Order: sequence, then structure tokens, then C-alpha cells
Amino acid sequence: MNPPATPRARADFSIHPATLMGLVSLTVASLDNQIAFYETALGFKLHRRGGHQASLGAGGADLLQLTEAPNLKRYRGTTGLYHFAVLFPNRRELARALARLQALRYRNHPTDHISTKTTYLDDPEGNGIELYCESPEDGRFTIEDNDFVTRRTDGTLSDGREPLDVAALFRHLPADEKPGAPLPPETRVGHVHLHVRNVAAAVEFYHGIIGFDVMGHSSTFQAAFVSAGGYHHHLGLNAWQGAAAAPPPADAVGLRHFTIDLPDQAALDEVAQRIAAAGIACQLLPEGLLVHDPCQNGVILSRRPTP
Repeated sequence: MNPPATPRARADFSIHPATLMGLVSLTVASLDNQIAFYETALGFKLHRRGGHQASLGAGGADLLQLTEAPNLKRYRGTTGLYHFAVLFPNRRELARALARLQALRYRNHPTDHISTKTTYLDDPEGNGIELYCESPEDGRFTIEDNDFVTRRTDGTLSDGREPLDVAALFRHLPADEKPGAPLPPETRVGHVHLHVRNVAAAVEFYHGIIGFDVMGHSSTFQAAFVSAGGYHHHLGLNAWQGAAAAPPPADAVGLRHFTIDLPDQAALDEVAQRIAAAGIACQLLPEGLLVHDPCQNGVILSRRPTP
């Protein structure tokens, strides 16, 4: 779901506008099964595997890290990952991804958000995934009367959750297209959407400390969207599991952490200084600076790798 394109930025600071989302790390019950799914159903490439961990992507920087642990369970009604979103460079590549799922008869939910074309699915362990491409030429979200409203470019209204015209999408493919093409190298993690207990507290962390701009916040919708550089959203935050939702137990499958990639060391240092000033505990890892949001979602702040 895409919020409006006009940011409400802090007067005193914002995270660097070139900030992007990076690697998503999941704890999994079966490394073999999850690797097979991401390779076969989604076209990820296995970059490397060692011990109980594997890294996958589109041939460049890692997009996904899988870490196997014993005796894990899937818990419902907790905070944590709602979905992570894989961004394709255009409609043709999204069509290829959707054709692959269709050929495998893998359950998914093609949806037209007007400003993006997308499909939603779960991996075999219940982790939510969105596959999408941008389509701002078709319309955008705005906020009106404390709610998100979608308007097409001709001014007509949409609920922003229309069925996707899959046949029209498939017309972007060559007639002799065969499912099975790997992810295009331009593919990246576009955004991450989290379940949180309290949207206001999550906004205070991601906006008030990390420095993302607030792109939309609706108490009616119980959600907020924040981003860098005017993007519609790099993070979605929703309270749809309720105010009593607790973080997942230690033996849960699901999100270990996600990564916020800053473009240079100076930009990373600015965020690190705000974290330190707020008294938030952090841990320096080889991958970057690990912190936890108010719902204990793991966040790694990292300097983006040089291509």
C-alpha cells in the first residue's frame, strides 16, 4: 500500500534522502525448504551458503539472509514482519515474476494499488512478501479526513486495493516467454512493513530518532508510512494486531532484522549520534549498527556497499 507523495519532514533534521532499504534477515525452520522456495518460486540466486545460514539476491548485493534454528514455531498475533517488498524495475519484470508463480500454481493475490502494481504471498513458513513495481503515472495516494484516499490521474477515486488486471500485465511479456527467468539485477528491497503495538511510538522512533519523513499517518487506518527522499514509503507501520500484541518469542520463525542502507559514513554517523543521544542501546556488528525499535524489531543501520 502506498501513501501520498508529499512528505511532512522534521524542521530540524531528516535522514539522508538517498537512504534505501537493504538486506532482510529471517530466522527459518528449514533452510533447505526456504532456499528452494526463494530460488524456484521467486527467482532469487543463492549467493552463498555456509553452516546454518544462506544469502540470496539478484546477483549483486544480498537481499535476503536466511538463518536456520531448531524447534521453531510460527506465532500469530505478534508484532514483527507484516511483509517485506521486492521492487522490480518495471511491469515487464513483475509480469515475469507473476507468470512464474502462476506456472507453479503458487497462491498469491495480485492487487492494483494504482500507484503500484503488486502481488502478495507468503513463503512456506508464513513470512509475508510483496512483489511490486512502480506505476505513479496511474495515480497516487493522499490523506483526506484522517484516511488514505487513492485518486487516479483522471481524478476518479479508487479504494487502492483493486484486483490487478493480470492479462494486461502479461501483455508486457514476449509471446514466447517461458517462466523461469531469474531476478533482474536491478531488483532490490523496496520497503518493509511492520506490525507494531503503537503507531505513534513507532513513528517517534523511526521519524523522531532515525529521521525518516512521515509520508502519511492515519489513526482511522491505524497505520503510518515513513520514508527518505520523498519516496512513498520505505517503512509501513501498522497496529492491526492490536495494542496488546507482544514481540514474537525467541523460538519464532520470522524477522531477525532488516537493514537501512545509508549512502555514506557521514550519513550513518548522523543517525548513530541521534541514537546515542536518545540513550538507545545498540550493538556494533560487522554488518552495521544494530538497534531495536519499541516493539523489539531488529534494525541494522549500514553504509550502503559500493556497487
